[in-house]
Amino acid sequence: MDLHILEHRVRVLSLARRGLWLYTHPLLKLLFLPQRCRCKFFSLTETPEDYTIMLDEEGFKELPPSEFMQVADSTWLVLSVVSNGCVPSGCQATGVTKIARSVIAPLAEHHVSVLMLSTYQTDFILVRERDLPVVIHTLAGEFDIYKEENGESIPIPCDDASNGFLKPKSAPSPTLHPVQSPQNRFCILTVAPDTLPAIATMLIDVLFYSHSPPKEPSAGDLDSITFFSFSLIEGYISIVMDAETQKRFPSDLLLTSSSGELWRMVRIGGQPLGFDECGIVAQIAEPLAAVDISAYYISTFNFDHALVPEEGITEVIELLQKRQESGR
Repeated sequence: MDLHILEHRVRVLSLARRGLWLYTHPLLKLLFLPQRCRCKFFSLTETPEDYTIMLDEEGFKELPPSEFMQVADSTWLVLSVVSNGCVPSGCQATGVTKIARSVIAPLAEHHVSVLMLSTYQTDFILVRERDLPVVIHTLAGEFDIYKEENGESIPIPCDDASNGFLKPKSAPSPTLHPVQSPQNRFCILTVAPDTLPAIATMLIDVLFYSHSPPKEPSAGDLDSITFFSFSLIEGYISIVMDAETQKRFPSDLLLTSSSGELWRMVRIGGQPLGFDECGIVAQIAEPLAAVDISAYYISTFNFDHALVPEEGITEVIELLQKRQESGR
């Protein structure tokens, strides 16, 4: 397998729900007119707490600073695992599970904090720009590594793998965070770019005008959760929404896998997670990979979210609870 370091330099930010009105115009531009701002990496995820936005530097220029916007200090680079010389297309049956052992676990062991963004098409791993030497050193034995420059894939020679690498200091074992499972059933969808205008009105309604008062998450199962994620990355659209929201859209324009599989959520974290802790994604991905359960994974500014097949949610919760009880 190959590992590609994409050209995008990404900023991650939280937008307070009460400040959404200030950003409606630039967000509409990023959603529907990305060519106007040359943004090639844009993701917007609504949660009960806020809106998490991941976007490249061109897109970031569109967002005015304000008291409603909190920006993570670091710039993040985007990694993508490529099989057989091409990025996988279509809904991946195994999602983030397929890279749990080869990418996520080794980076956690080397104390590299990662964010994940699973889409309909593929999985993106985000790492801090300053951690790139450690990432290359850690993964060079498993992957041929390429860096994207001006649309071309430039191989990184093996003898460059240690350039700038400093052996990480030992760190305490990662905290095992509590998990919650809301009752929503979710869909992972895509839309052909040329049909996006046909659902624009409904997207605007769902994202900007269909808000219910935010609820404080409680321990254990949740009745439901506000969660909607839209990504437009290099021209490919991915949408995650609950099944009830999907009913508001024209069924013939939303594309999903042939099985039409529904997914349940595992929400990670009782308190905001922050960006410095390592091993949070591995806490979920590794045990699921061990029993070959598919999973999509979306990191947000405060919490992480895994999506697993609906029929496997009971097994997943039991598996993660046993892991917590055993403390490993």
